[in-house]
Amino acid sequence: MATKVVMEALSPTMEEGRLISWSKKEGDAVKTGETLAEVETDKAVMELVARGDGILRSIIVAEGKTVDVGTLVAVIAAADEDISAIVVDAPSDTPAAEETPSRSGVPPPAPPPPPPAAAAVSPSPPPSGTRLKASPLARKLAEERGVDLEAVRGSGPGGRIVKRDLEAASLVTHTTPGAAGGYEDVPLSQIRKTIATRLARSIGPIPHYFLTVHADMERAWDAREDLNARGDEVRISFNDIIIKAVATALTKHRECNAWWLEDRIRYFDDVHIAMAVAVEGGLITPVIRNAHLKSLREISTEARDLARRARDRKLKPEEYTGGTFSISNLGMLDVDHFTAVINPPEAAILAIGRIADEPSLSDGELEVRRKMKMTMSCDHRVIDGATGARFLQTVTQMLENPLAMVW
Repeated sequence: MATKVVMEALSPTMEEGRLISWSKKEGDAVKTGETLAEVETDKAVMELVARGDGILRSIIVAEGKTVDVGTLVAVIAAADEDISAIVVDAPSDTPAAEETPSRSGVPPPAPPPPPPAAAAVSPSPPPSGTRLKASPLARKLAEERGVDLEAVRGSGPGGRIVKRDLEAASLVTHTTPGAAGGYEDVPLSQIRKTIATRLARSIGPIPHYFLTVHADMERAWDAREDLNARGDEVRISFNDIIIKAVATALTKHRECNAWWLEDRIRYFDDVHIAMAVAVEGGLITPVIRNAHLKSLREISTEARDLARRARDRKLKPEEYTGGTFSISNLGMLDVDHFTAVINPPEAAILAIGRIADEPSLSDGELEVRRKMKMTMSCDHRVIDGATGARFLQTVTQMLENPLAMVW
């Protein structure tokens, strides 16, 4: 019996996926559990595996295309099995049914029409005198965007012009070397789409407020140098020390280790620190679980491993979900101070700036001290101002006296 291969939800928040590459080609034998393709989700690159044995009889979605979860992408069947009914019912364009351009039935707003040169993307336009083959949606998009269908090569059955051909026409770069007015439209990656969606859900509905403190980092600086002077292969970073300090402080301020769940607030006993990591095209927050129970050495080892695999897009869903509190550190990029956007359903995020030399009075004497600014973004529905301030006091005390972390 034929097995339909569909775009699976490979992460908890995945709504669509981009098929990066096929690991098998049509005619190859496949077994259950074997990798069929690599798929870019909203967070990582993951494997789409076979759910049945047989021959990969038909590849329906080409490499580089984005389709909704649940869309048929291929068919596995016996060599002599008739799959024509399955293939005929498959969408001729991607994503999914082209004639139904969106879940709501209303096409998304079109971008500004490109210059006339945008249409001339094909060296082989339809021959004059023949009936132009184009889907209704393609004709509608062409009219909205000012694209001449006669100059577009169709990639659908029998040379039919479909939605993806219009998108290709609109994504041509209109730039002449040395000339002004050129531009480039770059399609959104899955991770960038997710970032945009989550930020819109956060900064608008969540009542943010911000608390900033200065931490004296002299003792933390000395402690780090002493630890790294031991010659251990694991090198401790300031980020590791900050994660340890925050995790320890959260055990003393459970009200900041929380999620807002609309009809209730969930307070966590365990501390799972999500650390923001910049990756190509966006941002991801791998999670150090039970950070409050781990040593600096364990935090350092795990943080580096998670960051490396995040940049390689190799994290598993359980490795970047379930954080109870987030930290975003831009100090290594010489940023003095910034505010970060809360990652819902978490109730707070701590933004870390660089460590800089600042003048300071000590016993009436002016001296230069290493200082660091931290800004906490709080969800006012969960964390009141005094509550957030007390938590930051504890974090500051931990950093200014590192022995307090192990007391």
